[in-house]
Amino acid sequence: MSHFNRRKFLGSLPCLALGSSTVFSSLINLRSVSSLMASSAIGGEEYKALVCVLLRGGNDSYNMLVPTSADEYNEYAKVRSNQSIVKEELLAIDPITSDGREFGIHPSLIGMQRLFDTGNAAFVCNVGTLVEPLDAQMIANKSGNIPVGLFSHSDQVMHWQTAFPQDRSDKGWGGKIADIMKSMNVDNGVSMNISLGGNNIFQSGQDVVEYAINNDGAVSIAGWDETEVPFFNLMREDISEMINKEYEDLFKDSYTGTLRRSIESNELFNAAIGNAEPLRTQFGSRKFSQDLKMVANSIGARETLGMKRQIFFVELGGFDNHDELINNHAQLLRNLDEGLSSFYQATQEMDLADCVTTFTISDFARTLTSNGNGTDHAWGGNTIVMGGAVKGKELYGKYPELGLGTILDVGGGVLVPTTSADEYFAELALWYGLSPNDLSLVLPNLGNFYSYDPNRSPLQFLS
Repeated sequence: MSHFNRRKFLGSLPCLALGSSTVFSSLINLRSVSSLMASSAIGGEEYKALVCVLLRGGNDSYNMLVPTSADEYNEYAKVRSNQSIVKEELLAIDPITSDGREFGIHPSLIGMQRLFDTGNAAFVCNVGTLVEPLDAQMIANKSGNIPVGLFSHSDQVMHWQTAFPQDRSDKGWGGKIADIMKSMNVDNGVSMNISLGGNNIFQSGQDVVEYAINNDGAVSIAGWDETEVPFFNLMREDISEMINKEYEDLFKDSYTGTLRRSIESNELFNAAIGNAEPLRTQFGSRKFSQDLKMVANSIGARETLGMKRQIFFVELGGFDNHDELINNHAQLLRNLDEGLSSFYQATQEMDLADCVTTFTISDFARTLTSNGNGTDHAWGGNTIVMGGAVKGKELYGKYPELGLGTILDVGGGVLVPTTSADEYFAELALWYGLSPNDLSLVLPNLGNFYSYDPNRSPLQFLS
């Protein structure tokens, strides 16, 4: 089957994953293996990918999704004062299900407005890290179990990645899922958890860890590919000689074995990316867009790498805007919108839009009240979910009242989440194929918010 015809065939089976019994112990003829995988498709097994986008620093998500009904907008503008968005600048959205309120999104999110309107994106409202259901009165009475380090960047960004906010943990829920589901992929030394955001807790499991790359490809030894430079040729010869020896010393043998496998994995991954059919989708030049382009390229190499399941981690920083919020946030959301829009288009080009779900997380939301030139650390906020399987053009969870002194206001416009991160993550995990029996292993607090029901997923934003 020719390369062209294989793509055409795969287009008719958009989520079909391809497998092979081949174990990649050394570099191989990637084109031959790709053809072999294409001709030996495993029926009934779908390719699926989760793409976690961390908006590091604390996204001011009540300027990302804003009520525009007259009374609600007036309350929003009153509380947010000089940090509010002018009503006429907001991009109108029209959710299928309405509670009577109208909404708009930040003027930088032009692509998200389009994806929302076409049913490929949705918002999850007032979601955050919780150990158990809470309200402001319970917290005032000290009768609730609140997350450790509630307003700390390091703690809260950890809790979003571990789903275990009552303590500090080094195991992420993406890593735990990978531990359970890694056998669905060919064991070739390339992790199913690929990070464009460096080392992270989210993808760290007991057995599986992240495979950290940059947007040029897998990170190898500096100078390894510089064949025209004599020094690097000597270095490569020395390292090759070292790693191909057997050592009586177990530590030396283990180290050189790890280094050898790492080099082979890097070469395999880069060759697989280079062999994949180039994308026509245009990505912006900013790092975030280029990171998502590499995610798309990695997905494009799934056949060669023998992947039926992948989890990606991408980071966009700069959201800790205690100052200059309005201008900085507008630029950050333009960056986010550009990258997400192109990435969704790329999944469509690959006929995999239904098989890839992208979701945002952030340390926390920001205070509704202004600190003078920005906003401070808060708690519950709004997130974006995007993909062909998303039941879009909807707001999920419950968008809160934005006045001060409400049942959810801890003080200064810090809102207690009404949707737990566990429910958010469980929705994603069940769609991804995690067994309901394994939910409690990955999300130990989920039972405080949701009991598994085969007829009703936690939030129902995925089909």
